[in-house]
Amino acid sequence: MNGVPRMGQLRITEIFLSLQGETSLAGIPTAFIRLTGCPLRCSYCDTAYAFAGGELMSYCEILEKLASFPDVSHVTVTGGEPLAQSGCLKLLELLSDRAYKVSLETSGALDISRVDKRVIKIIDFKSPGSGEVGKNNWENIPYIRPDDQIKFVICDRKDYEWAKLKCDQYKLFEIVGEVLFSASWQQIDSRILAEWILDDCLPVRMQVQLHKILWGEERGR
Repeated sequence: MNGVPRMGQLRITEIFLSLQGETSLAGIPTAFIRLTGCPLRCSYCDTAYAFAGGELMSYCEILEKLASFPDVSHVTVTGGEPLAQSGCLKLLELLSDRAYKVSLETSGALDISRVDKRVIKIIDFKSPGSGEVGKNNWENIPYIRPDDQIKFVICDRKDYEWAKLKCDQYKLFEIVGEVLFSASWQQIDSRILAEWILDDCLPVRMQVQLHKILWGEERGR
């Protein structure tokens, strides 16, 4: 492929076609590239199978696999933690060069300053209930762009109040157009979180995990 480096590989857990289950793009057919590896161990993690293993794939092989999904314009690079592999930055660039609408799902624990500006970053800052709140890299804030999205997974009322505090502390509602609140799957009822948001008239996007409603815990969906 023209413009694709001959050298370089990424360890890939899976590449699959599904509906985007979260963010403002929920419901849109999307190709997902799940990179292997993650330095975090969140209590509610649902992709522990991506911590290790995977298959080494060249950039060409990844792009060829994407080409097998005809007419798909949205690509999400996820993990694990995709930025744990340095080659992820080049992959994001290559995808953007090919006019894909690219989003990156990242924990916010690793440096996002070098992510291609054409990529929409979904930054999932970790709440106390995750067990990894100490990994949040708040120095990423200046590199968050208006079309990026910030996400908080809420495990309980303490997480909710903490997330509100961080939104105020870092002026997150002024930085991005979308701040996402999501109830931790099977840990807190989404209706409870919805009521808290309504009681406070909080300017967030309440989201549910559409893919889990449709397919449950089925891998690759």
